[in-house]
Amino acid sequence: GKAPPVGNTVDIADASYRNSIGDPELATWWTDPDFDPSQPAFYYVRVLEIPRPRWTTHDMKFFGITLPDRVPRTVQDRAYSSPIWYRP
Repeated sequence: GKAPPVGNTVDIADASYRNSIGDPELATWWTDPDFDPSQPAFYYVRVLEIPRPRWTTHDMKFFGITLPDRVPRTVQDRAYSSPIWYRP
């Protein structure tokens, strides 16, 4: 399954965002339905941060300019956990 898309609170004109969405803490329990104890495996967690203004958006506001539409206005980073390795 896929998680629903992360919300977006970026105000492009003001080059700002509100950190008012998402969860401050994540906790879950997961079991690998295809786990085979005779096979090596590794697992990791990947999360998405909420979008925030890209540096070019800050420049647009500061300098009072407009950049081409092809220039992204926001950036959204990912975070990865350290892997958990399983060896039989």
